[in-house]
Amino acid sequence: MEKPHNKNFANTAARISAIASSVMDLHVRIALQEVDREKRRLISGGIFIAIGAILLLLVLISIHIISYLTLNKINDWSTEYNLLLIIFIDLFLAGLSLKLGGQLAKGPYLPQTLEGLGKTTKAVLGKK
Repeated sequence: MEKPHNKNFANTAARISAIASSVMDLHVRIALQEVDREKRRLISGGIFIAIGAILLLLVLISIHIISYLTLNKINDWSTEYNLLLIIFIDLFLAGLSLKLGGQLAKGPYLPQTLEGLGKTTKAVLGKK
């Protein structure tokens, strides 16, 4: 009796892995098609983002040093409190930046991408 049960399990596992492989292949093909269509925009955008990020990092380091030195001069707080104030300001600005970045990253996608994601979600959730 063990043999038929194991055979069913093996068939089911093979079908599930074939479906998963097919879905992944579909998503890879659609993603490559989308990247190919927008290649110039993506490459130039990535270069400008990298340049901006490096320059922004240098500016932020300078601002942090100046902020710390200024806070040390204008108040009598200990070093830890001055640094905590700078950290909380950074945390607020980081959250704001992530929220804005998430909104800006939403963009037009190919209909095949949206359709494929919808079908995959429905298949995973077991809906028809």
